[in-house]
Amino acid sequence: MNAPIDLTQYAEEKYAVGQPVPRKEDPTLLRGQGRYTDDINLSGQVYAVMVRSPYAHGVIRSIDTGAAKAMPGVLAVLTGADLVAAGMGNMPSGMSFKMRDGGDMPKPTQTILTTDKVRFVGDPIALVVAETRKQARDAAEAVMPDIDPLPAVTEASDAAAPGAPALFEATPGNVILDFHHGDGEAVAAAFAKAAHVTRLKILNSRVVVAPMEPRSAIGEYDPATERWTLRLGSQGVFGMRQLLTGPLKAPIDKIRVLTGNVGGSFGMKASCYPEYPAILHAARLLGRPVKWTDERGESFLSDSHGRAHDMEQEIALDQDGRILALRVTGYGNIGAYLSNGTVLQPTGNIVKNTIGVYATPLQEVTAKAVFTNTSPVGPYRGAGRPEGNYYIERLLDTAAREMGIDPVEIRRRNHIQPDAMPYKTPGGTTYDSGDFPTILEKALIVADWDGFSLRKRQSAERGKLRGRGIGQYLEVTGPPGKEMGGIRFESDGTVTIITGTLDYGQGHASPFAQILSSRLGIPFEKINLLQGDSDELLAGGGTGGSKSLMASGTAIVEGAEKVREQGRKIASHVLEAAEADIEFEVIRGGGRFRIAGTDRSIGIMELAAKLADGSVQLPEGTPATLSVSHVAESPPFAYPNGCHIAEVEVDPDTGVAEVVRYAMVNDFGVIVNPLLVEGQAHGGIVQGIGQAFLERVVYDESGQPLTGSFMDYALPRANEMPFFTFASHPVPARTNLLGSKGCGEAGCAGALPSVMNALVDALSVYGIKHIDMPATPQRVWEAIQAARN
Repeated sequence: MNAPIDLTQYAEEKYAVGQPVPRKEDPTLLRGQGRYTDDINLSGQVYAVMVRSPYAHGVIRSIDTGAAKAMPGVLAVLTGADLVAAGMGNMPSGMSFKMRDGGDMPKPTQTILTTDKVRFVGDPIALVVAETRKQARDAAEAVMPDIDPLPAVTEASDAAAPGAPALFEATPGNVILDFHHGDGEAVAAAFAKAAHVTRLKILNSRVVVAPMEPRSAIGEYDPATERWTLRLGSQGVFGMRQLLTGPLKAPIDKIRVLTGNVGGSFGMKASCYPEYPAILHAARLLGRPVKWTDERGESFLSDSHGRAHDMEQEIALDQDGRILALRVTGYGNIGAYLSNGTVLQPTGNIVKNTIGVYATPLQEVTAKAVFTNTSPVGPYRGAGRPEGNYYIERLLDTAAREMGIDPVEIRRRNHIQPDAMPYKTPGGTTYDSGDFPTILEKALIVADWDGFSLRKRQSAERGKLRGRGIGQYLEVTGPPGKEMGGIRFESDGTVTIITGTLDYGQGHASPFAQILSSRLGIPFEKINLLQGDSDELLAGGGTGGSKSLMASGTAIVEGAEKVREQGRKIASHVLEAAEADIEFEVIRGGGRFRIAGTDRSIGIMELAAKLADGSVQLPEGTPATLSVSHVAESPPFAYPNGCHIAEVEVDPDTGVAEVVRYAMVNDFGVIVNPLLVEGQAHGGIVQGIGQAFLERVVYDESGQPLTGSFMDYALPRANEMPFFTFASHPVPARTNLLGSKGCGEAGCAGALPSVMNALVDALSVYGIKHIDMPATPQRVWEAIQAARN
């Protein structure tokens, strides 16, 4: 691809690309005027409550709904059998992969409400609809399921063992995907000749996603048009509409999906949950809108969880500490179902993200994705990307300590050099750009690496241990697809960008407007954004995988060029000149069509106004509007990368660990809005620190969750975070028109390894080599006591 388009030529302008423009939506949200799904109430609306299994595993003998149906206000009590009898379909089963032996991955059937067995605590078994939420909740408690409990299994390695309880007949060993990548013989030969081999068994803890806004949905059905409408928080209405076609057994044109403001998702709201087709069926049955809103305690069960890997990492090095081969073997916990769980994180995304920034000749990944009697495990901020970077960075730090090599030096020796670009990895990816050595050196300066010894002595004077850790990451963004870049000139003088990504907290409106304003000279304040109506979209890849700016940005740039082309045709008639003589330029006064070599011109907004009021008479065959409905091919993968350096203090008497310094240098390519990019990095880092020190979902032997609320599950708090030092070293991507690389998940990718490497460095005085996340005070204290003894 050619060099990225330069959109910084008007950087002196307040809203130009590269300027830290605040989010357009913030004044509305800060005044409490946002419109989230639960804020919406429709005429005639009724309320739904789910009945969920109290057992992790069991056979359903019967479900007694009689008492519930007789209660005041109750309109319907529906079971899975009712939905099957009504002709409803089954839940979607996600992406398909090939098994290690070349066979197809099995996909067990999942009904909307389970009919044969329950497979996790919280498995939906019935839906109660009543006139009020309280009436529905009371009636839900009166539904009496008769379930014969079965033995449960919650850990992936246990579920894959012989004799483990089987969740589905189609997967008797509970292994949904037996995955393998790489040349095993070549990797084994590299390990055999290695001067040093480092091995680590790493548990990547299961986490609750816990966005600020719980899931909520409102289902409607119009019998006149035989059309469903679903309002909900999602990560993309175009994709959600497609996911609903199977459960509803409906063509795509009979489904409309609407999303307003969304209070966070981090991957969790991307999939189709059983509640959605269930309330849509209820809406058709009752002829009234049906609203369902999750409660926080319920969401701990019903929402997909994140991470949950059990992996053994191995790295082979020569006598100088240079990588010969990398091998990853282990398990990914998928939970009970594929509709909200996915096999990609512990398999394909580990392949793509364990190489990082290091020259790695050989790689082998062998992983089993396994069903367990737990909540499904889906994407969570990074979805395999932070995990992969965590594995390689922990290996390198451990290898450096074992071989007596400085942790900075071992990274220097293994960096992929800038002149090696494009660099093809054994994971099947090709890095197009990057300057990994310079980023490390800049990060050492920003973090004051050389001043650490003084800070360590100061910590010791207070009775604290202090460690430092590096997390130099590289992650692969989401895959390419199609994205809409519609640009609509409205009759009121505004311009609407129509695109199929979806803002659920990222702040798309400002950077998208900055791009369009820079290309067409449209006033920033005149630009609006439409993403949340599937009826308006021709294509849409949703938001996920840190690709929104690349996907929608590319579509907007291409759409803007089409506006220019149409505008030149129209302006040639308005200005009475040949089309070939019409130029377009963006100047301080805005975008203008001009007759070359003259002072005769018309502004783009003035031209749009003339078209809107009908004062321009155009010959047949000339475009009647500046508006375009463009669909672009999204660009290929990009590779955001950076280096994060954390310092951690530990109280050896209590085991309390605290991140006390944090610095980073990131390469996000061309940065459209640095204010938003830095905010994205901050959020990801905090979530990474939360997983490192606090967060873990725990089940007992029967599959009952022991961390079912915020009384038992800790989230990071602002007063526990250090100030972050943020710096950039952008190397423009060569794979997209903007030169951008994505930033939304990078904070997690840098935080997990840097923080845990710093913790292990602090504890290394006791000979501690590794500690798993979360490094809670109890876990740290126990590790210290074990090492002392």
